[in-house]
Amino acid sequence: MVKNIKTIGDNVLRGKCRKVNNFGSERLNLLLRDMAETMYEENGIGLAAPQIGIRRRAIVIDIGEGLYEIINPEIVSLSDETIGMVEGCLSVPGRRGYVIRPEKLTLKAQDRLGEELIIEAEGLFARCIQHEMDHLDGVLYVDKMEYEVFEDEEDE
Repeated sequence: MVKNIKTIGDNVLRGKCRKVNNFGSERLNLLLRDMAETMYEENGIGLAAPQIGIRRRAIVIDIGEGLYEIINPEIVSLSDETIGMVEGCLSVPGRRGYVIRPEKLTLKAQDRLGEELIIEAEGLFARCIQHEMDHLDGVLYVDKMEYEVFEDEEDE
């Protein structure tokens, strides 16, 4: 079921999320389904549980290569190389900002059944993981942006 996206100013976006422990449960399966359906309906490439009001450490991502369900993610390593890009967020409608992030990462997480995942990511996938993981700690991209980008500046 498509859920309403919480937007900047809602306290649920500023809290630290709790770990998921109910692996394989119907409740977790419904959460992951609702998150994916909401992300696709809103034309997003990633969504974190707090964005639909649930303070759990779960994210979904699809940058065009298929759906990733990432639960209880922990960054194992980040590259020294960084890259800046313009980011937007479903929870910060109508705004965009330039954010510098590490270009590559290695992530340890779990799937919906609790099985361990090791994900090596770079480029847009790594950026999206970092952006969504920030949500799990109550951080929005506007807290990290170097500057805001307005529509007419993006064409330059």
